[in-house]
Amino acid sequence: METVRLTTAQAIVRWMMAQRTVLDEGAEAPMFPGIFGIFGHGNVTCLGHALEEVQDTFPTWRGQNEQGMALAAAAYNKAVKGRQIMAATSSVGPGATNMVTAAAMASANRLPLLLFSGDTFATRIPDPVLQQVENFGEPSVTVNDAFRSVTKFWDRIVHPAQIVQSLPAALTTMVDPATRGPAFIGLPQDVQAMAYDYPVRFFEPVVTEIPRPRPDSTEVVAAAEAIRNARKPLIIAGGGVHYSVAESTLAYFAGDHGIPVVETVAGKSSLLGDDRVYVGPIGVTGCEAANNLAEEADVVIAVGCRLQDFTTGSWTLFKNAETKIIGINTTRFDAIKHRSMPVVGDARETLRELDKLLEGWVAPEQWMERAAEEKVGFRNYLDTIGAPSQDPDAVLTYAQVVAAVNRGAGEGDVCLAAAGGFPGEVNNGWWSKGIGTFDCEYGYSCMGYETAGGWGAAMAYGPGGGAENDGEVFVFCGDGSYLMMNSDLYSSVLSGHKMIVLVCDNGGFAVINRLQVNQGGKPFNNLLADCRVAGDVVEVDFASHAAAMGCGAENVNDVAELEAAIGRARASDRTYVITMKVDPYAWTDGGCFWEVGVPEASNSQSVLDARAEMDKGKTDQRIGY
Repeated sequence: METVRLTTAQAIVRWMMAQRTVLDEGAEAPMFPGIFGIFGHGNVTCLGHALEEVQDTFPTWRGQNEQGMALAAAAYNKAVKGRQIMAATSSVGPGATNMVTAAAMASANRLPLLLFSGDTFATRIPDPVLQQVENFGEPSVTVNDAFRSVTKFWDRIVHPAQIVQSLPAALTTMVDPATRGPAFIGLPQDVQAMAYDYPVRFFEPVVTEIPRPRPDSTEVVAAAEAIRNARKPLIIAGGGVHYSVAESTLAYFAGDHGIPVVETVAGKSSLLGDDRVYVGPIGVTGCEAANNLAEEADVVIAVGCRLQDFTTGSWTLFKNAETKIIGINTTRFDAIKHRSMPVVGDARETLRELDKLLEGWVAPEQWMERAAEEKVGFRNYLDTIGAPSQDPDAVLTYAQVVAAVNRGAGEGDVCLAAAGGFPGEVNNGWWSKGIGTFDCEYGYSCMGYETAGGWGAAMAYGPGGGAENDGEVFVFCGDGSYLMMNSDLYSSVLSGHKMIVLVCDNGGFAVINRLQVNQGGKPFNNLLADCRVAGDVVEVDFASHAAAMGCGAENVNDVAELEAAIGRARASDRTYVITMKVDPYAWTDGGCFWEVGVPEASNSQSVLDARAEMDKGKTDQRIGY
């Protein structure tokens, strides 16, 4: 057997470079297009050295914060629909634990992400090393064990030979639709440096295509029969539609059979906003049009959905007691939720098989007419709240900001957001003009994803990226998220991956203040005006801050100024930040019930009243059927 002598670190890098994938257009590309890295002790001398040797063919991108760079990697992987995997590497201690949040985000969203962290010495002779957290009763435990609960694959390499088994197993876990999610590999400092005679064949190019599991014939026949008997069928398009590249198949299936389609946050831009069968977003961050149909639907076809509480209204949304839910998913865990009829299989292939079984069948025309009426009302409402105010003293609203950007957007422009008030606003107000051009991280609702994810998305959609297009990446970010994580604005300037960032300053954590007040509480510790400060609140000059990191930046006060600024941002050759004040109490209406914990005992009558309303709302929950 022919061998080559390499360190563990060198072998890892060479193996990654040998892996190939097939993009959704059919073109072959590197499975690992690069790696994000912040070096420290534990990864700089070995893995860092191995990456330096191949820097011209395998790019290493320097982040400013380990969580941010791993979020950027996940955003890249999401943009390419999981068909490529950006990796990230950190040092041994706080660098590693900084990435735990990003791993959790990727796990909640079923996103592939490969993470390498340095670890303590396998020999333990130098213990305790710098940044080591010692476990008195279990010396084999390190901070890297924190990744166990937030990854789909976890391993610690304690001998160089182990990577021959571990790396392919990690890749399989990350790309298999049934197990897709992040993988973590801990690299003890001494093991990274060890040399070993690796089989040359281990580094031969391998092309991995994402598998498309076909559904069980019994399950798909049962689903088709349920749909044939439906009078008011409804399709919920989830993120799995994108990962399956099933958007065109979904549009054809729904149009051919006259079934209205609503979207989850992860599934948004599965259809164009103007598609005949598209109604709007469903759930707590959704619209009345979609939710009204969901309340009446007798068969709900959930395609690639996790059926999160924000989609189901904490399982109160489907008010028809006879409603059947068909769960089309590659993961049986998701397909059977709340006793759904499971159809375990790839979304595209399952819809194609259902289409054959339903040949000639069309849902009652009145149902689609009803959906069209609901959609018209929804669009009229959006046009009203998104229009510029005639009051010269009025403060901008989120709805006006989203509408202004959306009006001028092209089919290649991408909308990206995350936690806080923006998920509900962009989910409603952004009318998709291109397929797969929307990313709102709401599986984990991770504040800080905005600028970091924007960097990764700009890399993916930009020249040479795996999702390359000719549009701009528009990042919608609140002041709270900006303050929590903004350093990757500088990363995007350094690397030349341009994005346009809209920073909406509503004076704190306004949407969680909304929840606090709506559940009977008093404004407390969320808006800056309601938290403990020394003297007057010091306002942040976000535009100046962004400019200090090399971005183009300006502040605007109204819709006209915003639209003009967007034009300048498009013309800029680097990341451009537009900041503005927005109303902390003006929100897009819609949504549905959402269960949160409200105290059963309180000195406040408003809290007790809110608890009574919560208990009343829970009576509609779908339990045990």
